[in-house]
Parts: sequence; C-alpha cells; structure tokens
Amino acid sequence: MSDASDSAPPPQSPAQRAVAALAAYTTDAELPCEPGPRDGEWVVTLPGERKLRTVVSLLVRDDLTSVSAFVIRNPDENHAEVYRFLLRRNLRMPLLGYAVDADGDVWLRGQTPTAGLDTAYLDRLFGVALEGADQPFNDLLVLGFLTSMRKEWAWRVSRGESLANLEAFRPLLEGSTLDD
Repeated sequence: MSDASDSAPPPQSPAQRAVAALAAYTTDAELPCEPGPRDGEWVVTLPGERKLRTVVSLLVRDDLTSVSAFVIRNPDENHAEVYRFLLRRNLRMPLLGYAVDADGDVWLRGQTPTAGLDTAYLDRLFGVALEGADQPFNDLLVLGFLTSMRKEWAWRVSRGESLANLEAFRPLLEGSTLDD
C-alpha cells in the first residue's frame, strides 16, 4: 500500500523555481533566453531604443542570484565625469547599481535572493536593467567618447559612408573634420 506522498513530485529547489519563473517570463515577453557558459547561468537579451540591445546574465544559485548587464566599454575620455554621472544615477536606481570592472568597462550589477524571483520581480528587474543601460546610453557616449565620435563622423562624411547610427548626435558632430 502506498500513500499519496509516494507519487508527489519531489520539492523543487529555489533555483529550480526561479529558472521555471524565468522561462515563463521570457516566453510570455517573447525575449530570447538561453543557457550561459557557466552552470546555472541564463542570458536574456532585452531590446532597446538608444542601445540596440542589453544582454542580461543571471547566475542562479539556491541562495542568491547575481545579475549583470554590460553598459559601455571603458570611456576614452572624461572618466571622472562619466563616473560622477553613474554614481548620481545609482542614488535613484533600485535593485542594480553601476560598477566598473578591471578593464574599466561599465556594468550594471546586483544580487537578489533567489527565492524571490517570480515573474513580477523579474519584470521589475529587467525593467531596471533596461532603464539603466538604455536610457543614459547616448549621454554616456557623449561624455566618454565625443572625440572618437567626431573623428568617426568626419571619416564617414569624407568617404560618403552612412551616418545613420550617429544621427542622434548630429548637432554635436556636424562640422567635425578629420583634423579635429
């Protein structure tokens, strides 16, 4: 004679529940989600407006899930202004914060209890990641890469190349020359 508990599925771990919530959320939102290179890692790609896409990595463990998203590479110039801008944004940003890696690249980083990862929390988390990477993207480019952008604009104009991905910066770049 067996009782009902013999046929019940084994209880899921917090990481298994979080991965199931992630799968449900990304399917419903039609977001690409795939396993990352590390055990327990999931990579979700968010579409953006200023930054074409933001790739978010979630490293899901039973206790904590770490979250990271690349924002921009190490700025070419004005490091202090770039970092001041990011630190001010950190003051009003929930769940994630800006960080700089050993190469000087800027990331959004955070950790959250895995047990709290449900679809509502994931929606908020991905919203914060997208807001943090996409909304300030053009400002960060101007602060950290304006000289390079001016050179790129002048080079493209001199060769008759497309200016499409620099159009948002036309007022700052128009008139730039290869001698700048």
